[in-house]
Amino acid sequence: MNKHLLLIALASLSMCLHADESIWYKDGDPLKTQIEAMPRIPEGYRGTSSPCAQLDLNKPLTLAEVADASLCNNPQTSEIWASVRVQAAQLGVAKSAYLPTVTDNVSSNLNVLSPESATRSNPSLNLSNSLVASYLLYDFGNRNANLENARQLLLSASASQSSVVQQILLLSTVAYYQVQANIAALNAAREAERAGEESYKAANARYRAGVATPADMLQAQTAFAQFTLARITNEGNLQIAYGNLVNVMGLPAQQKVELISATNDAPSTILEDVNALIEQAGTRRPDLVASEAQVKAAQANIDASKAATKPTIFVSVSNGLQDGTQLSSSNNSTLGLTVSIPIFAGYAPTYRIRAAEATADLRAAQRDRLRLQISLDVWNAYQNLRTALQSINATKVLLESAEQSYRVALGRYKAGVGNIIDTLNAQSALANARQQNIQAGLNSNIARATLAQAMGALDNAMIQSLPNATLPANN
Repeated sequence: MNKHLLLIALASLSMCLHADESIWYKDGDPLKTQIEAMPRIPEGYRGTSSPCAQLDLNKPLTLAEVADASLCNNPQTSEIWASVRVQAAQLGVAKSAYLPTVTDNVSSNLNVLSPESATRSNPSLNLSNSLVASYLLYDFGNRNANLENARQLLLSASASQSSVVQQILLLSTVAYYQVQANIAALNAAREAERAGEESYKAANARYRAGVATPADMLQAQTAFAQFTLARITNEGNLQIAYGNLVNVMGLPAQQKVELISATNDAPSTILEDVNALIEQAGTRRPDLVASEAQVKAAQANIDASKAATKPTIFVSVSNGLQDGTQLSSSNNSTLGLTVSIPIFAGYAPTYRIRAAEATADLRAAQRDRLRLQISLDVWNAYQNLRTALQSINATKVLLESAEQSYRVALGRYKAGVGNIIDTLNAQSALANARQQNIQAGLNSNIARATLAQAMGALDNAMIQSLPNATLPANN
């Protein structure tokens, strides 16, 4: 009976140790990898420390609210967060190599003897238990190299998380301003359509009065129809822009949202020197930090591959217990030292080392290529911002001139001293000037965000400095 109770107890203990709610799972993070503390969104990218809340879609949204919703709801945020936690768990695996391993093997068998034995009952029950503990004493740095590799890969994953977050912020910023630009473009198209209708009515009135040719009326009617078509196209573009915006925010494309009224307060100059910006980007870009960590991880992998070809030394302690029906019990304990010496493995270690060295060269080349690309990104974004800011001032002058030219041309035509061609040309020039002014404002806002992202500085503080990031003070 005692043997049966022992067997049941051991079986129950084994099941308990492997259950989902056992002590091995409840501890969470016993090796201090910080896996449970990995933030879903790194600090500094959200405007509030509170958890992501349900966005109120019944009120106009600011850029800051759109950016915050994008970080909270975009699946890419969850995807990269999961990747970081995976790598943190791999760090725990690497740390576990510094701890001993303990294994308990319990076995039991039921024997039926034929013919029966005079010294044993039939059937007979045998029970054996083997408890083995082992510890790796020395491995020529293999554990250290694997641990360093895991640490660097975790650093790379964390930096990649910041890079993805900045990409989401840039996407949400671009989508937000694209909607604002399309709203302005639609308003401009409606204004152009209204002006086209006015020109058509003027030409039609002159035609009916007998002081204009049918060609004047038909040309004005054609221009009016073209402006109507442009307005319809802009309405479709606006809906597409809304769909892109809510998609970045992690919402279904058909979700209706409203944005606050647009303002344009772009700075007139850029104070920073482009050389200083490129230098800052070299230290702040998270993807470059991730790439540098990948290089160090590859170098650690070389050390691990080389150490794997060298001997390992283990110390082990074991206890074996055997018990059988009507047989004397045995209980043996041993203490052992094991030296494992690799002799020949078909040249596989040689090629593993060569692969690790080539991987390190690959990672270094990728880092150098990225460093060059970063300088180009900053340079292009800087020049685009300069162009956009200068274009804003130029398009303002162009718009004022076009408005005056149209008013004069329309007035002359209505007075009977101008012709329809001059009026329609002035009207078309005005419509183009409005669109160019809108595009310059859009380019300015996007270029500012793109430059910040190219520098690795697109965070909540930068978002707050952009137009329409917060509600106006009088609200």
